[in-house]
Amino acid sequence: MAGERYDIAIIGSGPAGLQAAINASIRNKKIIIFGIEELSHKVVKAPKVSNYLGLPLVTGNELKNAFQEHIDEIGIKITYERITNVYAMGEYFALMVNEKMYEATSIIMATGIEYTKPLKGELEFLGKGVGYCATCDAPLYKGKKVAIIGHNMEAVEDAKYVNELAEKVYFVPMFKDKLTLPEDIEIIKDVPVEILGDEYAKGIKFNNSELFVDGIFIMKDSIMPDQLVPGLELEDGHIKVNRNMETNLPGCFAAGDCVGKPYQYIKAAGEGCVASLSAVSYVNNLK
Repeated sequence: MAGERYDIAIIGSGPAGLQAAINASIRNKKIIIFGIEELSHKVVKAPKVSNYLGLPLVTGNELKNAFQEHIDEIGIKITYERITNVYAMGEYFALMVNEKMYEATSIIMATGIEYTKPLKGELEFLGKGVGYCATCDAPLYKGKKVAIIGHNMEAVEDAKYVNELAEKVYFVPMFKDKLTLPEDIEIIKDVPVEILGDEYAKGIKFNNSELFVDGIFIMKDSIMPDQLVPGLELEDGHIKVNRNMETNLPGCFAAGDCVGKPYQYIKAAGEGCVASLSAVSYVNNLK
C-alpha cells in the first residue's frame, strides 16, 4: 500500500513475470507481483507445450503447476489485483488499483499481448462509468444496473461477485467456453460495438440492440501498455525495449509477449530474467 515502497513491482504472472520475480527475490529485492490465480490464461489453455526446455510434451496445466510449485518453494505470493494505471513520479512509480496505490522504485511490465482493440468510446469513458476491475469498483454500483463484457472465465467469477451487490447484472460473453452463472444474471449473446454516453457512460450499442446501464466492466486478459503507463513508447503494437529490456521510461522494464514475437513461453521467461537483472542493477545504482 502507499507508504510502503517496493524495490520492484512486476505486472503480470505469466512466464516472464514469474521468472522476473524469482530472479529479483533471489537477489534479496523487496518485490510485489500482480497477477491472477491461474497465473496465465494462455498457459493453462495450451493442450501441449513441446519446446520448453526440460519439460517435454507437458500440458499447459502441468506447466502452470510447475510454475506454482517453484514460486511456492521460494515464498513468492501473487497479489490478485488488477493494476489500472501506472504513473512515473520521478524517483518511483505509482501503481493504481482504482483508489488504492502501491509504490515501487522500478517496474517490470509482463502483461502479455492485448488481442482486442478498444471499443468505440471505451477509452473516452474509462473511469467515467467504464472500468477494468469489477471486484474493485463493484461497491460503487450497489443497487444499480451493471454490464460485464467478459473476455475470459475470470469475468464469470467477477460477475457473480457484482451480482451480490447490483440490482441487475448483464453478462456479455466474448468467448465460447460453457457458462455457469446464477439465473438472475442475464446473458446477452450479441457483439458490442460502442460504449454510449455523454459525460458518463450510460450503455452499450450492440450489432442488433442497445443496453442502458449505470456501469460497464470490460474484463480483458490485459490492457494496452500505453493505456496502462502514460508515455510508454510502443513499436508495431508492442512495448519498445532494448536488449536489456529497458523501455523509454527510466526504471521501467518489459518482457514477454508484450515486447514482441515470437510468442513463446521460454522466450518470455528468458526476457523476464534479463528484465529482472536490469531492474536489480537499476535499483542498486540508485542506492
